[in-house]
Order: sequence, then C-alpha cells, then structure tokens
Amino acid sequence: MSKLTPLSPAQLSDMMAKGMVELVDVREADEYAREHIAGARSQPLSDLPDALARTDKTLVFTCRSGNRTGANTERLAACACVPAYVLEGGVDGWKKAGFATRIDKSKPIDMMRQVQMIAGGLILLGVLLGMLVHPAFYGLSAFVGAGLFVAGSTGFCGMARILAYAPWNRRKA
Repeated sequence: MSKLTPLSPAQLSDMMAKGMVELVDVREADEYAREHIAGARSQPLSDLPDALARTDKTLVFTCRSGNRTGANTERLAACACVPAYVLEGGVDGWKKAGFATRIDKSKPIDMMRQVQMIAGGLILLGVLLGMLVHPAFYGLSAFVGAGLFVAGSTGFCGMARILAYAPWNRRKA
C-alpha cells in the first residue's frame, strides 16, 4: 500500500465507537498537548519509526488540517502493518463536523504559531515605525523576513529555538 484512503470524521466516529481503530496523531508533542481528539495517541511525524507497534485495529492518522498527513501518505502507509487511513481535514475537520476535542489551555500555543505571531508582529511594527518614526525601522521587517526565508529554506528557525527558553514553553519536571 503506497497511499492512504481518506476517512470522514463521521466514519471515524463510528469506527471509534465500535473500538475498531487506533487514532494516531502525527503532530508534534506541543501541538498534541494543547488540543487533540480524545483517544488519539501522539506519535510525532518527526519521530516516526519504520514500523508502528503491531495492532489488530485499523490505523487512522491525523494532524491539524490534513495537510501534513496528506503530504506524507506514502511514509505513513509504509510504517503501518495493518489497513490504514487518514482523517479528512484532520483535527480541524473533526471539529468542523461537530465533534469535540480535548483542549488543555494550560499548555502553550504550539511553537510554529508562536513564531508566526511574533514574526508577523515584528514585521508590522517595523513597517509602522518606518512610516511614522524613521525609515531605518524598515530594516526590522527586512531582518525578520530574512529570518523566515532562512527558516523555510534550511529547516532551522532561530526564533523557535529562542522561544523554547520562554518560561511558558519550558517543560515542567
């Protein structure tokens, strides 16, 4: 099997009620900790083994929007030893279909969203200060934009590394 068949949220709900599936959430641990579908287990795509533990249940993979699982169907299928599917629309699709998730607001927003919020805010601040105070402030926007380009092209995000040390992102012992 090289591709995984999409499964609708309603189909997944029926299969979960019958105990027929094991739901595997492939998002990173911080994303999973903040919000996930009840009964899903966390298995980050970045730490995916060659083969998942044997189970007699059908596997269903999910992520936030379905993009991550959709882009990795061959890899996910290769590590599944049983029939496997991907959840259409991911956790977002699950919620849109009217199903509940487990939310832990004591957990921080996932790291990439934090980076996007701070980078966007800094770019906006640079533009506003450049317009209202002095054109040299446009350099702040250029610097952040260059950092985003480097992060996208290399996979290294300096801002995420720095944010990992923020008090709200430190793991409690």
